[in-house]
Amino acid sequence: LQTRPTVAAGAGTLTELRVTTLVEGDGPATAAGQTIAVQYVGASYTTGEEFDASWSRGQPFSFALGQGQVIQGWDQGLVGVKVGSRVQLDIPSAMAYGDESTGGAPTGPLRFVVDVLSAS
Repeated sequence: LQTRPTVAAGAGTLTELRVTTLVEGDGPATAAGQTIAVQYVGASYTTGEEFDASWSRGQPFSFALGQGQVIQGWDQGLVGVKVGSRVQLDIPSAMAYGDESTGGAPTGPLRFVVDVLSAS
């Protein structure tokens, strides 16, 4: 988990949240209500074009899991993931920012590769 992952475009139509474990961690599973720290790369599911990455800012992103501070796909997809894991979240637009652009947020289905660094 020390290196920035690459994110490729997905295939087909994305209709539901898909969580794929790329690296299985050996820490405790995350739970709603915990504050978790992650490193991530976000891209368009259809094109693979990157739109955001915590790696670019040089520090992890922390938030309270399951509390509506992040998109629904993260709030649901990161619950139960073991600390130390790298997961790929394929998120339909309804669980992301939707199909209409607001404030520069990406539209359509999204793909994130997320490293779960800690949970407390």
